[in-house]
Amino acid sequence: MTQDILRWGIIGPGGIAKAFAGGLAHSRTGRLVAIATRDPGKAGLAADFPGARILAGYEALLADPEVEAVYVATPHPFHAPWAIRAAEAGKHVLVEKPLGLTAFEADAMFHAARKAGTFMAEAFMYRSHPQTARLVELVRAGAVGEVRLIRSSFGFAMPSFAPEHRLYANDLAGGGILDVGGYPVSMARLIAGAATGRPFLDPVAVAGAARLGRSGVDEWASAVLTFPGGIIADVSCSISLAQDNVLRIFGTEGRIEVRDFWFAGGKQGGVGRIDIVGRDGGARTVEVDEPGWLYAFEADAAAEAIRAGAQELAAPGMSWADTLGNLRVLDRWRAAAGLEYDIEKASRRTATISGAPLKRGGAIPRRRLAGLAREASVVALGFEDFRSFSSGAILLDAFFEAGGNLFDTGWIYASGYTETLLGEWLASRGVREEAVVIGKGAHTPLCYPEVIGRQLAQTLERLKTDHVDVYFMHRDNPDVPVGEFVDAMDAEVRAGRIRGLFGGSNWTRERMDEAIAYAERAGRQRPGALSNNFALAQMQDVIWAGCVSSSDEAWKAWFKARQIPNFAWSSQARGFFTERAGRDGRGDAEMVRVWYSEENFARRDRAVALARRLGKDPIHVALAYVLHQPFPVVPLIGPRTLAELDSSIAALDIALTPDEVRWLEAGGD
Repeated sequence: MTQDILRWGIIGPGGIAKAFAGGLAHSRTGRLVAIATRDPGKAGLAADFPGARILAGYEALLADPEVEAVYVATPHPFHAPWAIRAAEAGKHVLVEKPLGLTAFEADAMFHAARKAGTFMAEAFMYRSHPQTARLVELVRAGAVGEVRLIRSSFGFAMPSFAPEHRLYANDLAGGGILDVGGYPVSMARLIAGAATGRPFLDPVAVAGAARLGRSGVDEWASAVLTFPGGIIADVSCSISLAQDNVLRIFGTEGRIEVRDFWFAGGKQGGVGRIDIVGRDGGARTVEVDEPGWLYAFEADAAAEAIRAGAQELAAPGMSWADTLGNLRVLDRWRAAAGLEYDIEKASRRTATISGAPLKRGGAIPRRRLAGLAREASVVALGFEDFRSFSSGAILLDAFFEAGGNLFDTGWIYASGYTETLLGEWLASRGVREEAVVIGKGAHTPLCYPEVIGRQLAQTLERLKTDHVDVYFMHRDNPDVPVGEFVDAMDAEVRAGRIRGLFGGSNWTRERMDEAIAYAERAGRQRPGALSNNFALAQMQDVIWAGCVSSSDEAWKAWFKARQIPNFAWSSQARGFFTERAGRDGRGDAEMVRVWYSEENFARRDRAVALARRLGKDPIHVALAYVLHQPFPVVPLIGPRTLAELDSSIAALDIALTPDEVRWLEAGGD
C-alpha cells in the first residue's frame, strides 16, 4: 500500500454503501478497510464488502486508527450526528446526500469539520463524473445560446406503499424531496451557474408543492426556481410516480437533453449521451465514453482534496457553499409543502445535533444584575431567523453549552414563533430554571397600557412558563402618561408574571427618568433596565421608526450616573465592523444610511488597528468595547450560524483598559 492510498471506512452497510464500495474498489486512490454495522452477524456482509474488517458499532470505526476517511451511508436523520462525531474524531468525511436534513444541519456539520481541520463533503456522485464537466463546458460555450429554462426530474414508482421502508418512513425522513429531489435542484443550480460564469447559482425565489401521503412524507413534488437574470427551472421528484427523468436545458439557439444525468455512462462505466437539438431541428449527440466506475470518481475527488489539505471539494463537486445553497432550496420547497418530519419536532429532538445530551458550562461568563434572581450571561441571544425547532435548537444548544443562559424574545418576532421556539426548547431541554428570559410587548401601533397584560399572557403561553425574568415595552407612546405604563408593568410584577426587571426598549432618558420618579412617588417597582441601541459606531439615522440610539456622550453620562443596565441591540453595528462596509460605497442601503460617517469610519479604523495588535477581528473589538463600559451593558447578539456564535464568544476574552475604550472613541495618543 502506497502513501497515496486513502484508507476508508463505511458507516452503515446498505445499498448505497455497497455502490460506493464497488466504486472505491475501482478507484485510483482508495481502499476500503472497515465497515461498521450494528449487526455484524448479518449474512452477506463479507461478500458485499470483500476485504473489509466488519466492526460492531459505529463508534468502533471512529476509534479505528487505520481508518482515515469515513463514508456515512446511514439513513438521512443519522448523517449529521455521525458526520460530526467523525470530524471530532479527526476523520475526513464524505456523506451520502442529503448531507443533512436542513441547511442548518449542514452548516453545523461543516462547522465541526472547520474546527477539526478535516475534510467534509456531500456525495453527489454525478458531480465528479467527466460527463458533468462536459455538460458544463457545452453550456458555457453557448451550445444552445443563452439559457432560459431548465427542466429536470428524478422520479420512480415504488411497487407499493410500505410504511416501514425508508422511502416511506417518516422517522427516517423519507419521501422524494430529500432522497432524490436534490439531484434536479443541484443540476439546475449548476447549469444556471455555468450559464452565468459561476460554479453554481442560487435562486432568488422558490415556489414548491408536494403530495404528502399516508405516512406524512412527500410521494411526489414539484418546484419552480427563479434565478437572477431570468433563468427559470422546473424540477420534480417522486417515489410513487414514474417520470421520464430527462434533463432539458432550453436556450435561445436550441436545447440540450440528457437522460438520467446522475447515472452518466453507468455505475460501472459506459457511454453517456448529451443530445443537442438546434433551433432549426438539427440534432447531434456528444458522447462521453468513460470506462471508470461512477462512484470511483467521487472517491478520487475526495482523496485528491484530502491529500492536498483542502477541507472541501472543488467544482463541479459540491463545495460547502454549493451544498448549503442546495439545501436551502430543499428547505424552502419543504416549507412551501408543509413537510416537517416528526423527528424534527421538539418532542422527539431532545438531544443536540451530535446526538449527545445537553452539557453545562462553557466560556461565556455570567454576572449578577440587580433585580435578577440568578446570574445571567454577559451576552443575550436573539434568534429571529429560525422557522423550525430543528433549526433553532442547534444554535440554542450551542449557546447554552457555551455558558449562555440569557435569551431575548419579543411578542412580535416572527408573529410569535420565536417565543414558541424558545418555549419548546426550554421544555425539551428542561432548563427553564437555569434560563433568564427576556420578553417584550406593546410594540407600535399596539402601544397602550391595557395591551401589556394581554400580550404577556400570550407570551407566557408560547414560552410554556408562568413568568419572564425581564420585561420591556418594545416601544414608547408619549401620548400616554408614563405612570399608566408603570402601573401596568408593576401589576404584572405583583401577579408574579414578571419576576425581575422591567423597563422600556427605545425610550428616551427623559421618559425613563419620569417613569422612575413616578414609581417612587406611587410606591411601584421602579423601571430598572433599558433596551436601546448602544455600539462603538453611532447611528446617523435610526434603523426602524421609533428606535432610540444611546451611544453618544450624553447617554453614556446618564448610564454612568444611574448604573441602569442597557440590553443593547445592534451592539456590533449590524456588520459595519466587517468587510461588508467600506468608504468606497460598499454596503447595503441600510448600512450606508445608518452607519456611514467619517467619525464612524475613524472608529472602525482604530478597531482594525487594535484588533490586529490583539490577534482578533474588528468586530470582536466592537463587542468588547460595549462590554467594557463603566456601567452595565448586556449586548444582544444575533448569530445565525455556529461560526457567528463562536465569533461573538471570541470577543469575551478581550480585556480593554479605560484608556483603550477612550482611544477607540476619540483617538489621540
